[in-house]
Amino acid sequence: MVAFQKPISPTLGTSDRARAESWDTEFASDIIDGLRNPFKQISCRWLYDQRGSELFEAITLTPEYYPTRTETAILRNWAAELSAFIGENAAIVEYGTGAAIKTELLLSAANNPSLYIAIDIADKFLTDALRRLDTRFPQLRKIGIRADFTRDFPLPEEYPHNRRVAFFPGSTLGNLHADDARAFLSRVHNHVGSDGAAIIGVDLVKPVDILLPAYNDAGGVTAAFNLNLLERINRELAGTFDLSAFQHKARWNVAESAVEMHLVSSKDQVAKIAGEEVFFAEGEGIHTESSRKYSVEQFEIIARASGWTVSRFWTDPKGWFGVFGLTVI
Repeated sequence: MVAFQKPISPTLGTSDRARAESWDTEFASDIIDGLRNPFKQISCRWLYDQRGSELFEAITLTPEYYPTRTETAILRNWAAELSAFIGENAAIVEYGTGAAIKTELLLSAANNPSLYIAIDIADKFLTDALRRLDTRFPQLRKIGIRADFTRDFPLPEEYPHNRRVAFFPGSTLGNLHADDARAFLSRVHNHVGSDGAAIIGVDLVKPVDILLPAYNDAGGVTAAFNLNLLERINRELAGTFDLSAFQHKARWNVAESAVEMHLVSSKDQVAKIAGEEVFFAEGEGIHTESSRKYSVEQFEIIARASGWTVSRFWTDPKGWFGVFGLTVI
């Protein structure tokens, strides 16, 4: 069973933006507000439409993108310890299900899980993942929720009273600012309850010459993923972006300990979005995503501020990636 939740759309707030009322008002409002900033930016959550989600899965298969294969190896190598940490008959709640490749590893390791709840913003990815998992785990009860996990949303009423274990793989936490990361972990804390737990994948600090290629692969898949955001605006908001006049750039921000993705204008130009014009100077960029890299100590601080303690920590031989087992304080 797949239950879909619609996001709450905020009021556009000005008569100018009211011209966008025939479009998705939340998407239009967020894009226009972000591009009106002195430093143009768009929330990374808008990268993940159906096409964006497909391209991200393709990124995970590129030779430069180490996080997926490294985390997958950790889940395989430490399956017995993960099983003991999860416990018997637990309900697994996954945030940002995607293609659910790592989900299969966790569900295989879990000891007779009672329920799997998949949460994702992309409808087709959600239904496809649940259909595939239904073939792989036919006896396991499954529920799908279409939701943006960076916003508050309820879990279904039929949620069992078994031990609840959240699963958030893929280093997606690094896409969130520190305050948003704490808010997300607090939301997960509320979802699983006082006797719950969480398994969180976190990309760890490492040399820049390893980090940057992972976000700028030689095959151009990450560039296509980033530029797809402009294609989405053109398609859904009557945008007029010339994709050939923007270039994907990956940069290391030392102060934020993050790889940043930008779309940089190659010339002076004007683009329309939902009826409004936005000017871009040559060399001006749109900040589309940050991927923060944590030390173990930095993650522990954020976790504790959200009501968690790190009970277990699993990593790879190189110490490139960490999977943290959290329990409620």
